[in-house]
Amino acid sequence: MTIPDADGTLERRTPDYRSVLRKLTNLDDEAAAHRAEAHTWHDTRAREADEAVRAADQRIREAQAAVRAAQKHRDEVDAQVAGLWAEFAHRVGRIADRFGQAPQPTVPRQRDRDADDYLQEAAATAAWTPPAKPLKGATLLYAGLGALGGALGLAAWSLLRWAGREGGGDLAVGLPVVALIVALLGPILAVITAKRVADRSGNPLDASAVATVLIAALITAGLILAAVRSNAPGG
Repeated sequence: MTIPDADGTLERRTPDYRSVLRKLTNLDDEAAAHRAEAHTWHDTRAREADEAVRAADQRIREAQAAVRAAQKHRDEVDAQVAGLWAEFAHRVGRIADRFGQAPQPTVPRQRDRDADDYLQEAAATAAWTPPAKPLKGATLLYAGLGALGGALGLAAWSLLRWAGREGGGDLAVGLPVVALIVALLGPILAVITAKRVADRSGNPLDASAVATVLIAALITAGLILAAVRSNAPGG
């Protein structure tokens, strides 16, 4: 406050203690408010930073789990690829030898398909069976088997009939019937043998092949029987 001097001029007087204390108190309150605001700002930023760190750690754990799952899936795919390649190499034989081992995996140009689709396509390719090569000399082979079956059947038939005649009695009656059945087994065994040969070569045994075996067996048996009877005494 100001008061007039003795000569009538105004003189500024020094503030009293209370006003100074009040100003200091106000300044201290303002400083406390600023400090509180600073603490609040710091705590908020610290919480946000902690949450960001936790979120980053969670993303890292999820990424690590995804990497482990991808590696496991890759190992499974590699194992399936190895199995498919082994099956394919077994089926095609020497054709796969030019590639050596299974080709190295490559990233496909079209990435709209996952590995399982490619594995299914590869499995379908590996399951393909090459066409069977025609059996060379099949007709002669089947005819030879039929001739052999007919000859063996006729030999067994003749042997049993001879045993029946020599044994006499019930054997003379029963063995000729057994001999007829055994004679029929020769061509049947020849057909079974031809079937096994055809299966090994990958060629199905059709009706014409069966007819070739049976006809050859009958012709052979007939020729042998005719030759034996013509050479027999009184024939």
